[in-house]
Amino acid sequence: MPSYAQLDGVGRFALAASGRLSHRTRLRMTRKAAENRLLKACSVISLVLGTLDMNASETNPPALKLLASQRPLVIAHRGYSQFAPENTLPSFKMAMAAGADMVELDYYPTLDGKLIVIHDHYLDRTTDATNHWAETNINVEAKTAAELQSLDAGSWFDRKYAGTHIPLLAEALDTIQAGSVTLIERKGGAPADCLKLLREKGLINRVIVQSFDWEYIRAFHEQEPEQVLGALGPPERLAGGEKAPKTPKELTAAWLDELQKTGAQVAVWSDRVSADAVRLAHQRGLKVWVYTINDPDLANNLLDMGVDGLITNNTSLIWRTIALRARKAP
Repeated sequence: MPSYAQLDGVGRFALAASGRLSHRTRLRMTRKAAENRLLKACSVISLVLGTLDMNASETNPPALKLLASQRPLVIAHRGYSQFAPENTLPSFKMAMAAGADMVELDYYPTLDGKLIVIHDHYLDRTTDATNHWAETNINVEAKTAAELQSLDAGSWFDRKYAGTHIPLLAEALDTIQAGSVTLIERKGGAPADCLKLLREKGLINRVIVQSFDWEYIRAFHEQEPEQVLGALGPPERLAGGEKAPKTPKELTAAWLDELQKTGAQVAVWSDRVSADAVRLAHQRGLKVWVYTINDPDLANNLLDMGVDGLITNNTSLIWRTIALRARKAP
């Protein structure tokens, strides 16, 4: 058997996963080296598992191919947000290197009508805006795109990401679509704003769009019936525009009834799902993706229920979980 020093990165990762390395040797692996080995190994895993998607025609747009997948999808939440600043190009690129089926991001409109990628309504948490403008609770939509892109969106996470900017949605799409599929979450703005950009870039059904606002999803479906959509739940607003009731947050038949009014093909839910709910969704022709899953035991429970995708901060961890399940299968 070759020594540890003679193994390449993938071999070392496999040996570490098997538990045959000494405790002392494992401690010598630096965090950066471990991350790189995880990315390399899980990229290989994703390529192998990708061959299982034989039922989707190569002529289908990427969004339809993903819906037709016969294996669970691995979806990177705001990129590889465990190891890079969320919703930035470095985070997206790291998720792509780890083989994510989709890279999820969030967008808001800016003061001057551009679409910019950020999760929070306020700039305080993930940028240096409070230092930049000596204010707090600064609203994303109160600033122009140029003003927002002047901010540092990386130092809060790690000094090595100092100078990382907030990307425009167009910029993020150019990066992600070069090697993956974008899962776009709308945080603010009208459907027409996003649709205009997607049409200009020829990305209808080459991305998937989702929102907690089911009125937005319904309107988007009316304006572009072919586009694959996901309804995030529990929702903030129902398809008719009324505020969502304070009913149990578990995925139920009643929620699926409301979801189907939007035209969405995917129920994107919290981990409050059950095997019965997943089965019922499948009977209605819907897929079920679950967020935000960073624990192997929870991931395995959900996969046992038959969910179709896991949204995660740690792409490689979920790939490894899926790979270990495949190894144990008869």
